[in-house]
Amino acid sequence: MKPEHRLALRDIEIALRTEVPATDRLAATCRILQRLPGYTGVYLYALEGDTLILKAHHGRATEHTRIPSGKGICGASVQARAPVVVADVGSDPRYLACNIETKSEIVFPILRGDAYLAQIDVDSDDRASFGADDEAFLAEVAARLEPLF
Repeated sequence: MKPEHRLALRDIEIALRTEVPATDRLAATCRILQRLPGYTGVYLYALEGDTLILKAHHGRATEHTRIPSGKGICGASVQARAPVVVADVGSDPRYLACNIETKSEIVFPILRGDAYLAQIDVDSDDRASFGADDEAFLAEVAARLEPLF
């Protein structure tokens, strides 16, 4: 794991142990993640029924506060029940454009067993910004966030 990922994970663990409402802990997690190089915007969506609902974000605002399952890259993750990494959102017809500066995206599910609870959605202004190290790191973050959903 990259040193900056280790530090962010430590900070997230500290934030999650605080005695504040879950929504505040989710917001703190987004702030910590958004400080990482290449993590321009960070969004946490919870799956409620068949719709993803934005619960917290940090970085650029998004108009996509509700996303139907199966729509966009976030919805594709729900359908696949797996991470989705897009190196160039401009070439992916599933991309729901909200920021013209965004060039790549990673969506990582938060699961409890087979149940898809939520997801971590990260945008970057750089093409091909996310790799296996980001997936492994976000798997650790997802495991720590799972109890909040």
